[in-house]
Amino acid sequence: MTTTSGERKVAAPIAARDWAMILTLGAVWGGSFFFARIAVAEMPPLALVLFRVAIAAAVLQLWLAVRGPAFRPDRRLAGRFLVMGFLNNALPFSLIFAGQTALGAGLASVLNATTPFWTALIADRLTADEKLSARKAAGIGIGIAGTAVMLAPGLVSGLGGPLWAKLCLLGAAVAYAFAFLYARRFRGVPAPLVATGQLTASTAVMLPVVLALHQPAALFAVGGGTWAAIVGLAVLSTAFAYILYFRIVASAGATNASLVTLVVPVSALLLGTLLLGERLAGYEIAGMALIGLGLLTIDGRLFARR
Repeated sequence: MTTTSGERKVAAPIAARDWAMILTLGAVWGGSFFFARIAVAEMPPLALVLFRVAIAAAVLQLWLAVRGPAFRPDRRLAGRFLVMGFLNNALPFSLIFAGQTALGAGLASVLNATTPFWTALIADRLTADEKLSARKAAGIGIGIAGTAVMLAPGLVSGLGGPLWAKLCLLGAAVAYAFAFLYARRFRGVPAPLVATGQLTASTAVMLPVVLALHQPAALFAVGGGTWAAIVGLAVLSTAFAYILYFRIVASAGATNASLVTLVVPVSALLLGTLLLGERLAGYEIAGMALIGLGLLTIDGRLFARR
């Protein structure tokens, strides 16, 4: 879009291909709630994190061995993978599990949905090409408000939770924000390689923690249904999801990629309706509409036409 001197340049709308990947990733991560709901009934939370990243890393290592490119990271990338695995998996997963022991799911989801706000704020300070515009700030605010409306009953019931638990969820959102920005360092590296490196590093971080807290034999004493849920969580919601994740960051940027956290609660709710026969309430539909309006505002296509 051209502008005359003195006019503020309007950011280009998000490409249709990027929107398709964002919505797909939101649906995949929304489905992770179903797998986690089954698995966490028998598997300790931190052990579940370990199995999730370890199985996903193994699947991607096998994929690269068969399809290529070969996974032989140099020392420079190995260090970056370790930072990425800590910021994007080990730290936020642990904070979320800790916070959810004392908070309702509604408040936890709303606090997690603040990730685009923190990503945009940090990107505005640390990057030259992802500055925060008034339109983007308004769209993110509308999206967070829509999440709060959609999850209103759970949000209200969880408002009285302890401060430390709320700080855990906010800390996870901030960690995700830094992870989205750090992922920009992998531009030019194939997404399957980055996803494999991150998850392999996450496994290395989580393994000693879990072994220090749990007896190895006890971790495997779970039923077949739990293992099926863990495999689904690892293969679909982690291995496949993170390939998409890094492709979105490379194509659309960190701030736009973080919008997936607004899509996740919507997809989880819709999957519950489709697969579990749950009925949508009026406030849930209103919240989804607000989230949609927020995403349209961020995209800016309608404003550009006007």
